[in-house]
Amino acid sequence: MNEKPELRVIVLGAAAGGGLPQWNCGCLNCAMARDPGSSLRPQTQSSLAVSLDGEAWAVFNASPDIRQQIQDNRPLQPRRLRHSPIKSVVLTNGDIDHLSGLLVLREKQALAVFTTAAVSQILADNPVFAVLDPELVSRRSVAIDEPFAPLQGLEARLFAVPGKVPLFLENGEPELDVESENTVGIELRVGSKRVFYVPGCGMLSDALGTRLEGADALFFDGTLFTDDEMIASGTGHKTGRRMGHMPIDGKGGSLDALGALGIRRKIYVHINNTNPIWRAGAERECVEGRGFEVGFDGMEVRL
Repeated sequence: MNEKPELRVIVLGAAAGGGLPQWNCGCLNCAMARDPGSSLRPQTQSSLAVSLDGEAWAVFNASPDIRQQIQDNRPLQPRRLRHSPIKSVVLTNGDIDHLSGLLVLREKQALAVFTTAAVSQILADNPVFAVLDPELVSRRSVAIDEPFAPLQGLEARLFAVPGKVPLFLENGEPELDVESENTVGIELRVGSKRVFYVPGCGMLSDALGTRLEGADALFFDGTLFTDDEMIASGTGHKTGRRMGHMPIDGKGGSLDALGALGIRRKIYVHINNTNPIWRAGAERECVEGRGFEVGFDGMEVRL
């Protein structure tokens, strides 16, 4: 009798772009993460790895830290002289912190890269990505809501979420909260189980809320606790919404928006280095008291 496959999800990187600590930041979180005597451990940039059998893995977003993430997670390491358990990479947008890790995976290893047509064009327009040998690395454009299989037996779909174009493509003030191929979430299905990965989201639209309702697990954009966090901390001049990320707390925040959707496990990822939920305190207590979890590098969820 065949056993039902077990879906394994490993958080390879729980931090937002720049990681924790960020190279040029001396905020409280970054200082704590640099201190080996602190309880706050360093965190790498946003990425998940998924498997059904523990042997073949799909990576969702190729972070600049992917070499370290492979080093830190034995299931992703080679089993023989030249080998990788990573069979595919799926990208949710064209941000540097989500696609530049592809350049690390250039060592003549076969894998498939799944993107929307918009993100595929970004790769095509940048000749540096030609280091990925086309005879070994296939690039596959996937339409919104078109089912595809990043691993055998794993059904996936990309769906548009409110967002904007990548920072390096901005020309003046970008249009915000646009639902297009530039920013997507990922739905994974195995049998009756549904898992979602949404590391970037400008707002929770009615359509997105309906899609996420009743999910078994959701890994969601936890970039900033409050919309003005970077301004208030003196680390930046943009709000979270201007950067394409809805805040956790406050009006229109994800705590309230997601709290009513009957999602079994709600896990924040893509957490900025300034976010106070990284450390013990009122903000973390608020999040955990509402039934949310704070993701961390190496966290594993099994369904």
